Amino acid sequence: MLAKQLSIFLENKSGRLTEVTEALGEAGVNLSAMSIADNSDFGILRCIVSDPDKAYQVLKAAGFALKVTDVIGFTCPNTPGSLAVVLKYLSDNGVFIEYMYSFSQGDYANVVIRPTDLQACDKLLEQKKVDLIAANDLYKL
Repeated sequence: MLAKQLSIFLENKSGRLTEVTEALGEAGVNLSAMSIADNSDFGILRCIVSDPDKAYQVLKAAGFALKVTDVIGFTCPNTPGSLAVVLKYLSDNGVFIEYMYSFSQGDYANVVIRPTDLQACDKLLEQKKVDLIAANDLYKL
């Protein structure tokens, strides 16, 4: 089940992340999950939001460089080795993951991945009966 993720490119300077979160907050868009990766010149804020289309419009209008990417969300037990089981399904079948981020909520962990082959990954996870998160549910976490 594919969901929309925003990737926002931010200069490495104080206040840029605040500007993003303020713009989203003022527009009534909630952040469900996020990850930041950086290098010496800029960072990439990857996030799942409650309304990806609205967030895109708001941030584009505010002058941010961003793109929308499809990702896959799934849930696994929040116990040692549970994530390894799912990742082994993928690696054993040649599915490469470009990046991943996760967050736990009590007994379960929510995981967001960006595989190189979205359709093959989605199909494999369904076959293995991994608990996929529907886009609308991911946006509400």
